[in-house]
Amino acid sequence: MLRVDRATHQDVPVLCELLAQLFSQELEFQPDSEAQRRGLLQILDNPGCGLILVLRQQRAEESEQVIGMVNLLFTVSTALGERVALLEDMIIDRHHRQQGAGAQLLEAAISQAQQAGCRRITLLTDEDNLKAQQFYGRQGFTVSTMKPMRRML
Repeated sequence: MLRVDRATHQDVPVLCELLAQLFSQELEFQPDSEAQRRGLLQILDNPGCGLILVLRQQRAEESEQVIGMVNLLFTVSTALGERVALLEDMIIDRHHRQQGAGAQLLEAAISQAQQAGCRRITLLTDEDNLKAQQFYGRQGFTVSTMKPMRRML
């Protein structure tokens, strides 16, 4: 049985492990558990900036295991004149993929964004991650004509 809820401070170590999986497959990022811990704590300690959702799986011995996570970060779009969300760090543990867990977690994230008054969700995927792009397309996301650019500070 799977259940989505908000992450807690006690979840941070396993979230860092999930982020290590995610960042080891992305081109622009490298796993750095201390940096990931700091980032997670900033989100958890500042609910106005966003939230972290976790997907928990019930185990036979009555304990739960975190098998996925996603972040929603909030900002305002002047184009819409409304609150919007950035969806980041969507990851399902490699041993639990292809079972509908990602769709359940993403559906919960979309619902949370709507409840928070967001009018749009934006996300980024690696250009060559076709599986992720197909997954998000099946969930109603479309390709934007905007091209992301970054400058590290």
